[in-house]
Amino acid sequence: MATKLPPTDAVVVGLGWAGAIIANQLVDAGLKVVGVERGPWRDTAKDFNIASVTDELRYAQRQELMLRTAQNTITMRNTPSQTALPMRQWGSFHPGNGTGGAGNHWAGITFRFQPEEFRLRSHLEERYGADSIPDELSLQDWGTDWDEMEPFYDAFEKVAGTSGRAGQLTSGQQDGGNPFEGARSSDYPTPPLRQTYAPTLFADTAREMGYTPFPVPSSLVSETYTNPLGVTMGPCTFCGFCTNYGCANYSKASAITTVLPALIRKENFEARTHCEVLEVTTDSGGRRATGIVYVDSAGRRWEQPAEIVIVAAFTFENVRLMLTSNIGEAYDPATRRGTTGRNYAYQTANNVQLFFDDKNFNPFIGGGAVGMGIDDFNNDNFDHAGLGFFGGGSTRVTPIGAAPINARPTPPGTPRWGSNWKRATVDNYASTMSIGCEASNYSSPNNYLSLDPTYRDRLGRPLLRITFDFTENDLRMAQYVTEKTAEIARRMNPRQIVANPRTGPWDGRPYQSSHVVGGFVMGADPGTSSVNKYLQVWGVPNLFVVGASAFPQNPGYNPTGTVGALAFKAADAIVNRYLRNPGEMIA
Repeated sequence: MATKLPPTDAVVVGLGWAGAIIANQLVDAGLKVVGVERGPWRDTAKDFNIASVTDELRYAQRQELMLRTAQNTITMRNTPSQTALPMRQWGSFHPGNGTGGAGNHWAGITFRFQPEEFRLRSHLEERYGADSIPDELSLQDWGTDWDEMEPFYDAFEKVAGTSGRAGQLTSGQQDGGNPFEGARSSDYPTPPLRQTYAPTLFADTAREMGYTPFPVPSSLVSETYTNPLGVTMGPCTFCGFCTNYGCANYSKASAITTVLPALIRKENFEARTHCEVLEVTTDSGGRRATGIVYVDSAGRRWEQPAEIVIVAAFTFENVRLMLTSNIGEAYDPATRRGTTGRNYAYQTANNVQLFFDDKNFNPFIGGGAVGMGIDDFNNDNFDHAGLGFFGGGSTRVTPIGAAPINARPTPPGTPRWGSNWKRATVDNYASTMSIGCEASNYSSPNNYLSLDPTYRDRLGRPLLRITFDFTENDLRMAQYVTEKTAEIARRMNPRQIVANPRTGPWDGRPYQSSHVVGGFVMGADPGTSSVNKYLQVWGVPNLFVVGASAFPQNPGYNPTGTVGALAFKAADAIVNRYLRNPGEMIA
C-alpha cells in the first residue's frame, strides 16, 4: 500500500537532460515541481573529481555510471519467433543511472537533425515516388517541422554552450560549416574546438576529394562560457577521458553541469533521488493522469499526486512505464495495431581502420566530440535512386582518447596475446586512426518493444523486451557508406585499411551506441503515434512523455541535441499552451 503525499503542480520522472530542462522551465513559470530520480544525486566535485575520474577500470570496464542490471535490465531477441533472454551485463548500449542520466557519460556530439528528417516519409515519397518505400520499413513523419524545431535547438545549444561553426544561417551560407544543415537563427554559442592531427588529416583529404568537411558540433566547450541560467563551464582540455566518464573540468555539458546547479536552488523545486517510479496512475476512465507511485531506497511505497505528469527517463524506461501503466494500446506486430512499443530503432555503426608506418597521432589526446566530419553520404544528401536502400551516415574522425586498457589497435591476423601481440601493440598504438560512419536505422514493423512474459525485475515488474534486427535496407546502406568511407581512407595512403560495415544479425553483447530510440513516438495521427508534436499523450492530456522514445526512426546523427530540443519544445507547450486550457489536448 502506498502512502499518499500532498499534491504538487507537476511531477517529473527522470532528471537527465530532458527532465532537468522541463523541470527548470516549469519552475520558472511558477509551478511547484517534484523531480523523481531512480539513481543517486551526482555532483562534479564529489563524483568526478580530477583525482579519481580518470579511472578506465572503474568507468569503462566496470561501468560505474551505468544502471546496474540487478536493478533493472532488458530481454532481447532478433525476431518474434525467438525466446528473449536477459542482458546480464550492458553491452550494446549503456543506460545511465542518477541525476544527469546518460548525459553524464555521453560523448558530447550535438547535431541537429536535418529539416527533411522531420517529414521523412513525405520527403522520400515526393522525391522517389509514392511506392518507393518498401514494406519492411515503417517510416513516418514527426508531426512537426524544421521551423517549429529550430528555436528549441537554439535554446538547447545555448544552455549546453555547444561549440561549432554554422554552415547555414538564415542570412545565408557560411564557409567552414556543414552545408547540409537547416538554416539557423544564430551561430553556435562557442567557436569550434581545436583539432588534433587525425581529424585534420581526414578533413584535408576529404576536401581534396571535393567534399565539405566541418568541425563536429560539440558540447565540450572550447572556451569559458556562462549559459543563460548563469552556470559557467570551463574549456575542454583534451584529457581523453570523456566517453563513459563524467567530466572533472566542467567542460562537457550535461544536466549536472548546466541545468541542475541552477534548478536545485529554486524554492519551488524538490528532487527525490534513489526513488524508482513503478506506475503512472490514472483516473477510472484512463483519461487523466493523477500522479505516480514510486518506491524509495528503504522499500517504502509512495503516491505523489500531480496536476501534470512528465515522464522523461531513458527510452527503455519511458516505454516500459507506459506499458506497465496501461497507457495507450500495446503494439502488435502481427496486426500492426497499437502504438505503445511501436517503431523501436537503433543505429548502424560502421568504421574503417587505417594503419600507417609514418604517422604519430598522439591518440591519448582527445575527447568524445573532438573531430571533423562530412555529411555527403548522410540521410538523403545523395541520390538514392536505384541503390536499393534509403538512409546514410555521418562520416567523421573523432579521437576520443586512446586509454590503456581498451586502446590496443592491431591489424587482422595479430595474435591475441603473447610477445607478438605486445610488439604489434607498440608498433600500431600511435600510428593507427579510424574513420567512423554513424548511420541511420530506419524503423521496421518487426522491431518493437513489449513486456517480457517470463522475466521480472527485483520489484516484480515484467522486464522490457526488445525485438530487433537490422533490415536489408540498413545492411545495404551500411555496405555503401562504408565503401565510400574506405575511398577516403585509401586516398590517405595508409599501409593497410580494414573496413567494418555493419552486418547482421544484431548482437547485443559488444558495445555499439546508446542511441536507442522510438517505442512511444510522436506524430499527427493517433493511429500511428503515441504523443502529438508537443509530446502530449493522445487521450491523456496532462501526461507528457519526452525523450528519444518519441523519434519515429533514427537518422545518421547522435540523438542528444534533438532530445534537448524536444524537452524545450514540450516545456514551452506546457507553459504557453496547456496551462491556458488545462485538461485539454493542445491544438
